[in-house]
Amino acid sequence: MGIILSKYVMPGNRIDLQEIQRVKEEDGSKRKSYQSQVIDIVSDDRMEIAMPIDKSKLILLPVDTEYDLYFYTPNGLYQCYARVVDRYKNNNIYILLLDLTSNLRKYQRREYYRFSCALEMNSRPLQEEEVNAVEQRANLLVPGLPLQRSVIVDISGGGLRFVADYAYEVASLILCKYQLWIENESKEYSLVGKVLSSKEVENRPGIYEHRVQYVNMEAGNREEIIKYIFDEERKTIKNQKGV
Repeated sequence: MGIILSKYVMPGNRIDLQEIQRVKEEDGSKRKSYQSQVIDIVSDDRMEIAMPIDKSKLILLPVDTEYDLYFYTPNGLYQCYARVVDRYKNNNIYILLLDLTSNLRKYQRREYYRFSCALEMNSRPLQEEEVNAVEQRANLLVPGLPLQRSVIVDISGGGLRFVADYAYEVASLILCKYQLWIENESKEYSLVGKVLSSKEVENRPGIYEHRVQYVNMEAGNREEIIKYIFDEERKTIKNQKGV
């Protein structure tokens, strides 16, 4: 028996919809993916979701097409297949009605939803003694060293992406300091991250985009960041529904 949809998936949860490819693409191209949110759970095999939007344009997914769905919930990532059975507008929201065509299941891959944002961050490369401490799984950071400003453009429970007018070396360890609004209070985070990529932004000379993965992160900090993301997502869906 599959997992009951209404027990684990709630209005406001984020969804990735991916095209189902029944024939392997010879050119190696990736299947298309869209992002959306759950509007309502109609029954344990039917739901309403917001019609995906890409660059301010509605994506009119065809009726009778089937998609691979991934739900980002506070209890983890869930997956199922679903078919579009109707499209309509309700309370100024464009809706897709989906019927599940498989059981909902817990998806075991460690994966975190990336929340788009614009948050100020300060950072610096770690000193040699700090790197040695991190390798021993002890984040002992030297206080008072100069920091450089940057802007976080998306954040998740596993890492972040930021832009800056300087570049870090790939695979280097850096200190990331930023603030999040958690339960009506501003909390500062000082987290160690590994630079996965650093590249100049197209058409923006001198501006670099970095992808960072957290290192030795405490579970409590990760849970708080994920909670922040879900709280912000709920605010977004409430604003869309005008409540």
